[in-house]
Amino acid sequence: MPINRRFVTAVSLVLLSCSLSGCGSISSFVAGGMADLIPAWAGGLPADAPPRPGTPEYDAYLKKSQQPQGDAAHGPDPATSPSASAIH
Repeated sequence: MPINRRFVTAVSLVLLSCSLSGCGSISSFVAGGMADLIPAWAGGLPADAPPRPGTPEYDAYLKKSQQPQGDAAHGPDPATSPSASAIH
């Protein structure tokens, strides 16, 4: 009797491990969606992470990031900097 019980337990553990490993490969869409639901404190995406590629939010993010940021992006004007006036 103990041999049968060990065999049943071993087969059950193998079937359980195979079914759990299959859950991770069901669909990459589902896996990606579930990853977005994990809170940041539990190791999920931070709040300032960019959106995923292929979504409308990503297209808007790209347009916003490619816009010129004004004079601050180009740095200070060399003609008005204090070091340039000190040289002349």
